[in-house]
Amino acid sequence: MKIDTATSLLYMGQSTPASTANNNAASFSAALSTATAGASQPDEERTEQVDFTHMTRQDLLDWSNDQIHSGNMSLDDGFAFMAMSMKIPAGGGTGGELQATDDGERVDFMGTVRAGIEGALSRNDEVTRTMLEQAMKTMQQYQGETR
Repeated sequence: MKIDTATSLLYMGQSTPASTANNNAASFSAALSTATAGASQPDEERTEQVDFTHMTRQDLLDWSNDQIHSGNMSLDDGFAFMAMSMKIPAGGGTGGELQATDDGERVDFMGTVRAGIEGALSRNDEVTRTMLEQAMKTMQQYQGETR
């Protein structure tokens, strides 16, 4: 087998005029500018405030993922938030966990964590208590912050 790097006769007559190449580059630049123009908003335009007392599970999941990705929270500290973003039916059932995106219910996660801490204390469950107390400190730190 011989591999030839010479230009094939099929492609010899095909060339892109310089004006077309410049137009394509300009249209690509314009499309790129348009696509990225709305992607980043200045902080002063962002007005949504974090409210752990009235948040959907999807909101909590999004917030915790943002905190982990930005380095503000470790993956270990995010575990409690990921767990709270799930809704598991009491009867178990065949459906298992209800995905956070399927649920528009607003939840008081600070109240949920307080109840969890009380439960952990009553069971002498130091691991869960410590995890939930850290989650409460994190929620208190970010409560009301603009994102």
